[in-house]
Amino acid sequence: MGWGTRSAGILLGCLVAASAHAQVDLEPFLKKDVLETLKISPDGTYYAMTVPMENETVLGIVRRSDGKAMTRIGGGADSVIDDFWWISDDRVVVSKAVKYGSRDAPYATGELYAVNADGSARRQIFARYGLDGSGLQPYAAYVIGTLPDEPRKVLVSVFALDTSVPNTRVELLDTFTGRRDTLASAPVKRARFVSDPAGQVRFAVGAGDDNVSKLYHRPSRGESWQLVNDEAKSRRVEWPLGLSEDGATAYLRVEQPQGPDTIVALDTVSGKRSDVLRDKVVDPYLVIHGGEAGRTPQGAFFMHDRLRTAFFDETSDTARMYRKLERSFRGLSIAITSGTRDGRLKVVHAWSDTNPGDFFLFDTTTNAADLIFSRRRWFDPATLSPSEPVTVQARDGLPLHGYLTRPLDHGGKALPLVVMPHGGPFGVSDGWEVNDEAQMLARAGYAVLRINYRGSGNYGRAFQQAGARQWGRTMQDDITDATRWAIAQKIADPQRICLYGASYGAYASLMGVAREPDLYRCAAGYVGVYDLALMHKQDSRDSRASRTWVEDWVSDDRANLAEASPTTLASRIRVPVFLAAGGKDEIAPQAHSERMEKALKAANVPVETLYVRTEGHGFYAEANRRTYYTRLLDFLSRHLGGAKAK
Repeated sequence: MGWGTRSAGILLGCLVAASAHAQVDLEPFLKKDVLETLKISPDGTYYAMTVPMENETVLGIVRRSDGKAMTRIGGGADSVIDDFWWISDDRVVVSKAVKYGSRDAPYATGELYAVNADGSARRQIFARYGLDGSGLQPYAAYVIGTLPDEPRKVLVSVFALDTSVPNTRVELLDTFTGRRDTLASAPVKRARFVSDPAGQVRFAVGAGDDNVSKLYHRPSRGESWQLVNDEAKSRRVEWPLGLSEDGATAYLRVEQPQGPDTIVALDTVSGKRSDVLRDKVVDPYLVIHGGEAGRTPQGAFFMHDRLRTAFFDETSDTARMYRKLERSFRGLSIAITSGTRDGRLKVVHAWSDTNPGDFFLFDTTTNAADLIFSRRRWFDPATLSPSEPVTVQARDGLPLHGYLTRPLDHGGKALPLVVMPHGGPFGVSDGWEVNDEAQMLARAGYAVLRINYRGSGNYGRAFQQAGARQWGRTMQDDITDATRWAIAQKIADPQRICLYGASYGAYASLMGVAREPDLYRCAAGYVGVYDLALMHKQDSRDSRASRTWVEDWVSDDRANLAEASPTTLASRIRVPVFLAAGGKDEIAPQAHSERMEKALKAANVPVETLYVRTEGHGFYAEANRRTYYTRLLDFLSRHLGGAKAK
C-alpha cells in the first residue's frame, strides 16, 4: 500500500489522537541538570561537583557548612569534566575531555589540572606537548589513583598519541609543580593500569593497532610483567577491576564464550581462579568499591530490568551499608559516590526511571539522610512514565531486552508507537533511567520502544559480536522483530508506527523504512550516518586502529557497504522522512544528511530537513534544541497523531 492510498486513514487517526493530548511543554526537557555528579572532600569540609552549562561542563567547589561557592574550573566551549579526584582535604585533580555535541561521547584529552578548594594553587599539571609547549609529539595522561601517604601527588599512566610508540609509562606526578618521575612501563600500547591499595601498580591492559587486548600482571614494583591473557589466543577480553586489601587477590572481569561476563577472583601467587559474581542475563555494569580505603572491589551493579546490586560477601560492611540504604530508598537505585576519611559521612546518589536523581548526605552514625541537590527538581516523578522492561525473541531465537515507555493514561490500549534504536551501536545499551526523549514522546501520546539489538553492550561478548558486520542486516532484523512484537502484543497501532533515532539510531531508522516500507509510516534521523562508504573513508584515515575497527565491525567491501547504505536504497522508501544535522559534526558529518536528502528527493520521497551550521553531533544551544524538538513533534503529529510542542 503506497503513501497516497494510506493518507486519508492516517490523517483521521492523527486528528483523533491529537485531540486526546495537550500540547507538550518543552521547557522542562530543555533545562540543563543542576549538576551531574558530586563528591565530598576527605575531611567533609567541601563538595566538588560537575555542573553542565550550555556547551560545556565545569567543576565547582562549594563549602558544605554554608553552601558558599569557592572556585570553579572550566575549559570553554565543547569542554567537559572527564573525572575528578580529591587527593587531599583541600586539593582536587581534574581530567578534562572534549565533547563536540550533545550526542557525542566525551573523549578525554589526557590533560590534567589541579586546584585548591579556595581557588589557590590553580595550574595545569599535564599538557600534551609539555607544560612549556616544547614537546615534539603529543602525550596523554590518565589518573590511575591517589596516594593517601603522598597527598600532593597522583599516579598517572602516560602514553604517546602517536601509536607507533610502543610503551605506556607509569609516572608519579606532583600536582603543585608538574614534576613527573617514571616508575614503570608496560609492554603494550594504550595501556591502562590498576594499582593495589598500597599504591603499587600491579596490572596493565592495552591493545596495539590490531585492537587485540592483552592483560599483564607483575607481583610488585620493579618486577617484570607477566602475560595473563592474550585475546588472540583466548578469544576473550579480561579487564582488571582492582585488588583485595592485602593485594593477594585480583578481581577481573572476564568475557565468556556465551552469556554475560563474569567477575573472577585471581590468586596472584598461584594463578588459581574462581568465579565470584555472574548474572544470568547481563554483564557487570559498574564495580562497587569498599574496604578501609574505599578502593577494593566488593561487588557490582547489574542493569537488567532495573539497576541491581550484588556482592562478593553479603556480610561485608559495604554490602550491609547498601542493603540498609536500599531499604531506606525503596524503589530507587542507589550508589555511594564518595565518603569522608573517617567513614562517617557518605554521599548517596538515588535515582530511578522516573526520578532523574537526587544527592543525599548520609550519616552512618545517626542514619539520617539529608538532601544536598536534585539534578532536576522541576520534574515530579509522579508525572513521568515508567520504563517497563520487555523481552523479545528475534527470528533466529536470540532473546532481546529493552524498555517500553507509555503515557500514564494509556489504559492498555494500542497506541501510536515510536521505535527508538539507540546510537553507538556497539557496546552501547539502553537502560533503566529517565530518558528525556522517551518521556517527551510519551507526553505527546506515543508509546516508545527502546530495544537492545544484537551488537549492543551489557549482554556478553557473543551478543555483541553477533552484530559485527551486521549493519542493516540482522541488527536491523532485531528492530523489525521488536516492532512486530509490539503489534502482536497490541501495544502498537499497526497503522501508526514510526522510527526515530540519533547517530546509528538515525541510520537504523532510515534502513528500517527502506527494508520494511509497509511497516512504518515515517522515519526521523538526527545527526545520522547514511552512507557507509563515506563513513569507512572518514574512519580509516583517523588511525590504523580506527581503520581496523571499521573493517572488523562494519565492512571492508565496497559492495557490502553500498548494500547497507540508506543513500543507495532511497528508491525503496515510500514514507515521509525528517533529517536534522549539525554543520560542525565530525562524528556524522552533515554531508551524510545532505546525500540522504538528495537521494530521497531523486526518488520523490517527501523529506524535511533542519541543518544548523554552528552545531555538532547533537545540538547544544537551547534555542536550537527547542527548534529541533518542535519540528520533530510536529512531524510525528502529522504522520502518527499525538501532540505538538507548545
